[in-house]
This record gives sequence, structure tokens and C-alpha cells, in this order.
Amino acid sequence: MTTTRNTQPGQLRSGSTFKIKLHLSHTLTMQHVSCDISYVQILFYLPLDGKVFTWGQNSSGQLGLGEGEPSTLSPQPVKSLSGIPLAQITAGGDHSFALSLSGAVFGWGKNSAGQLGLGDTIDRPAPAPVDCLNLKKTVAVSCGGEHTAVLTKGGLVFTFGSGRYGQLGHNSLRNESMDVAWGGSQLICDFSFTYNPVCQIRNHTLAFVGSFKNIYSFGHGEQGQLGNGVKMDQSVPLIFTFIFREITKTFSSASCLNGSFLDKRRDKHYQTSLKHSGLDLSFARLAFQKLAKKNKVLVEDVVQRILLPSLSKDPIGVEGLRVYLIIPELLRVLLKQQRGMDITEAFAAAVLRLNPDKLQVLEGLWSTLPDTPFRTLVKTFHYVSAEYLRMVAEEDYAAEKQFEGTVKVKFQAEDGVDEGGVSLEFFSLLGRELLTMEPKTLEVYEDSGLAWFTTDCGGITDEFYLLGLLCGKALYNQCVLNLCFPLALFKKLLGLTTTLDDLKELSPTEARYNYSAEKNVLDEDDELVEAMDLVFMYKGQELIPNGEEVPVTMVNRKKYVDLYVDMKLNKSVQIQFAVFERGFHKGFPIQAWRMFLPEELMTLLQGDDNYEWDKLRENAKYQGYRPTDDIIQNFWRVFTEFSEEEKKKFLTFLTGTDRLPRGRSLSKLQMQITPLGSTDADEYYPKAQTCSVTLCLPNYSSIDTLQEKLLHAITHCDVFGDA
Repeated sequence: MTTTRNTQPGQLRSGSTFKIKLHLSHTLTMQHVSCDISYVQILFYLPLDGKVFTWGQNSSGQLGLGEGEPSTLSPQPVKSLSGIPLAQITAGGDHSFALSLSGAVFGWGKNSAGQLGLGDTIDRPAPAPVDCLNLKKTVAVSCGGEHTAVLTKGGLVFTFGSGRYGQLGHNSLRNESMDVAWGGSQLICDFSFTYNPVCQIRNHTLAFVGSFKNIYSFGHGEQGQLGNGVKMDQSVPLIFTFIFREITKTFSSASCLNGSFLDKRRDKHYQTSLKHSGLDLSFARLAFQKLAKKNKVLVEDVVQRILLPSLSKDPIGVEGLRVYLIIPELLRVLLKQQRGMDITEAFAAAVLRLNPDKLQVLEGLWSTLPDTPFRTLVKTFHYVSAEYLRMVAEEDYAAEKQFEGTVKVKFQAEDGVDEGGVSLEFFSLLGRELLTMEPKTLEVYEDSGLAWFTTDCGGITDEFYLLGLLCGKALYNQCVLNLCFPLALFKKLLGLTTTLDDLKELSPTEARYNYSAEKNVLDEDDELVEAMDLVFMYKGQELIPNGEEVPVTMVNRKKYVDLYVDMKLNKSVQIQFAVFERGFHKGFPIQAWRMFLPEELMTLLQGDDNYEWDKLRENAKYQGYRPTDDIIQNFWRVFTEFSEEEKKKFLTFLTGTDRLPRGRSLSKLQMQITPLGSTDADEYYPKAQTCSVTLCLPNYSSIDTLQEKLLHAITHCDVFGDA
């Protein structure tokens, strides 16, 4: 045992270590040790002998050795307690207590404030029974500087002694000496404890209420020791908020949360690798289940508001990714309670912000999870996705009533109803017009065929707003816009970081010759990099201050590539994209589209290019024809022999676009074929009703005529409304 107090008679020396050797006839086992707050007296209890030994200062009789006994430097037995089997011994400022196995309470020492509970303020040099606690079934005693608390088996807490700071919890500052006139005791509260939950530290008291799992504090608090958020004394028990603050602190810090659930069984956390996270996720689940029952502990608010936004997109190693394994266990618990939708969305956004290489490591960790945690992860995202789709449907219905966003195309002097096909063709042709719109907003890269914002915008903004508005309306109406944007656009809309791969997709030539592709800046050796004679410039713009004078070297080449990509895809089109984004939000007023991945959002706007041509024939219906008719057999023979591009032209002829929206793929498309013209069929060209996906096919006299007329029709159907 070591101490850090000043030396008093019979006490331990400051910082010293002691070893006690009692000259007894047999080996003894020490059961209880208790020191007063300043180590004025020390007690310990040897149960095999049934003896209590004490030593130290005895100015107020706190050693219990009897009248007139001086302070002592060596352990002395408290003879008056011999033969009494004790459950507990405890020491306060200058007073001591012992509790027998039968619940009898004995006190001795200083009693100036009535801390011995004997109904007076007279010191006692030897243990005296506290008669007013008889039959109370006392199970624990705790001593402060000048006050005492007693706990009964029934969960009652009694306090007595000094009340100068409110440490008795009686809503007063008076001293209480347990006078018999009170009925024998002063009751604080029925706390229903299951184990020793009362702790006194000189001039304040803490009590744990097991049934509610709350800690109450009262007494001296000018240094904040009561944990209630203020520095002042408190004379009535109030809930101790330290635990809640610590929980908040833990869940707002990735490192604290990380270290809270390490798997320390057989040192498993030391085996952390790409295939082992070092976490005990079952423990995390149990902890979250308990915390979720506490409405006062708003864990999800802390995680969503503080933790998730603070996560780095480039964490270091597996340990930096552990939080992405822990949080799904919290989400599982919250979702079971119909909570956690918003935090799950925020968590998904945090995952998507990770750099690609870190995301790949995380996916590897997810794949190594045991069945239960992995099912938790999958079910969490599945549940939220399903809920968002339901919300989209409900918001879509409401938005149709409140927002004039649903486009229906109607021709003048026609009574036809647009069932989706006409608007699909309208947006497809509109996309082509946008590419030639003046003033110019987009430029198409020859080496990729992809469109990107023009950097030479001449100060215009309305046109970019219109472009964004039309893209948003197309997505809102589940129509395909015949514009091929790179994945970078959809990453930017979702707030994700663009990378070198995005620039390679947009302009492979620029990527290869300007700074890096497969075998250039990032991969070549020092001499070849310097031979490229590159500086920190982008089309006359400095990437860093004085960039024209800073050469690209082996040391700074990664920085050069990152700055070049950022300038190309972000800074050089910052104004254009900001205006486009504002228009996009106006065209698609429901924010639920943010739930999609960039690849999914791109497919929704640009259509699905997974062509299952055999499904078109399987799903076809006939009106006026039979599948066995020669004209039908010839048609499918001609169609089968079409090239891929000719089949796409036919799809455009039939539906208005060669890229069908997600959810309206060829496997779900039901084409109808009907006759056209009863005589002189060879004089007619096929026609299509895009609104109903109907092919009007004349009954040609030969397969050659059918092929000629059909090819002519699908090649010259670009004028809207003429199909």
C-alpha cells in the first residue's frame, strides 16, 4: 500500500510502501481495510481471528482502544469488538464504524457534529452500539469527513452528522445527531439498492439507485464534485449527470468509441488485420440495447450531429475503420424502436465519402464479419432503403398535387393521352437539342463521347440553370435524357469527391498526355518524371502560388495530380455547376434521390443499356396478327439480323429512346404489333405509337420489302411526332 499524505503519528510516510508482520501463531487472511480520508487512522479486519486492528492518530478516540489510549505506531487490536463477526469496517475524518453480520452498528471517535448517530455530540474512545439502528437490517455504512450514511436491506438511506454543506441531503444545513425524538433516524429516500451504493467523500455524498440506474449527489460542490454541471452546494439529492456527459463524450469521438469495444479475450485486439477488426461486436450490441432504453441518453443525436460529420474520408489503417463496424450495431437497435432513419442515411453518406481505397478495405472487413453482424449490416440498409422508397412514393403523390413538375406532352388538335411514351421521346429529343443550344453550355469530348460543362461560359448563368432544371424534371418524370454525362457529375450532385478515375473516364486523352494514365507521372521513375517538364499549371492557371515555377517531381507528383483533377472537375466549373445544381433541385423537389449511389443515379437519368433483345420477342403481343403469320415470322427474322446499332434505332423508333429508364427494361416492355393498311401494303412504311409501344406493321409481300421499309423508317424517325 502506498500513500501521498503528510506523516502524522503512526501514519504511513509520504509515498512509502509498508509491509506489516503480525507476530501471531498462524497465518491470517486480511478481509477488510479502511483508512480515514487523511490516513489519520487505519483499520483492518482478520476474519479467521475475528479481530480488528487499528493504528495511527488517536486525538478523538478514533482508534477505539479505550479511554486515555495514546496514538500508536503499530497495529493494536480493538478488544471491545472481539467475538463479533463483522461484515464491514469503515473510517471517516476522525471517526470509525463497524457493522456486524447481524446488522448491528458500532461507532467511535470524534462526534462533534453527531456523526456517530448516538443522539449527542460527545466523542467516544471505544466502539459504542448505535441503538437507534437496531432492527433496521443495516447492510452498509459509509463515513465522510464529519457525517455518516447508513443503508438498510430494504433500500432506505439514513444520514447524520454535519450538514454544513447539505451533505446529509435533508434540504437543510443543520447538523443531525440521530436524536431518539425523530423516531430513531433521518431518512433521505427509498433507493432500493442491491449492493453497496453509497459513497461519501469528506463533505459530499453519492448514492446509486439500482432500479432506475441513476446516481444522486448532494453536499459540497464548489469544485464541481457533484457532477451536476454547476459549482455550488446542494442540500437535496439530484441526478448526477457525469455519466451522461461521459456517454456523450464517448459517442462524439471515433477513437473513444473505437476503444470501448475491443475484443480483449486472449488478446484478440492485438491481432488486428485486414481480416480481423479486433472488435467485440456482440458486446457493442448489448451495450447499445441498454443505452437505447434510456430516453435521456440521446446517443443517435450525438452520433449524427457530431461523430459522423467528423469522420475522415481517409482514415489510417483498419483501426480507423472500426467505427464503420460499430455503428451498424447501434442502428440495428434504433431501427427496432422505429428510430434511426436519419442517422442511417447520415451513416451511409459517411461511408460513401470514404476514399475508394479505404472503402475497399472496409468492404473486405464487412465480408469477414460473422453471420449475425453481417446480417445486421444488410438488414439495416435494406430496411432503410425500403422505407425511403415508400416515402418517395408518398411524397411523389403529394408533390403531384402541390408541384407542377409532372410533364404530360399533348399535341395540338389531338385528344390522345400521354401514358409515358410521348414524354419519354420528348425528353430524349430534348437532350439532343441541349447539346447544340446557344449560348453553349456543354462540350462533348471526342475521345469519350461524354458531355461536360464548358469553361468558356461568357458569364451566362440562366442557361446552366435551365439545363439543371430539365435534368431534374426528366429524373422526376422517370424519363431518359439523351445526354451522356460522366459519373463525376452524379458524384458532385451527391456531395462525393471526384478522383483521377473520373477524369480518365471523361477525357482519356487528356489524362494520358497531360499528367497520368497507366504509365506516366504516378508510375514513372524520377528521371522520366522530370523529363516531362511539367509544372503546377492548368491551361494557364496556377494550381499553387507561383505554380509556373514549381516543377513536378517524384516528391510532389501525387499533389500535382490531385490538384489537376480538382481544377478540371471542380474549380474550373464551380459557378456553372452551382447554378446547374440549383436548377436540378428545382426540377426534382423531393430530396429522396440522395439515397442512390452515383452509378444508380446516372442510370436513372441516362437509362439502362443492358439490352435483353430476346425478351422483346418473348413479351410481344399481337392484335390482328398471329405469331405464326408469315409477316410476323419475317419481322423477327429481319430484327434478329439487325446490327446492335440498328436494334437501338428500332428501340428509339418504338419507344422514343434507345436507353430505357431503370424499371422499364426490355424484360418488362410489352410491345404490341398490329396491321397497317388493308391494300397496297408495299406502299406504306411501318409506324410506331410511342405512347402505347405499338408497332403498326403493313403485311408486306416479301421479307426484302419488309427489311427495306423497316430500315428506312427507323433511320428517318428523328422528327418528333412523325414516327
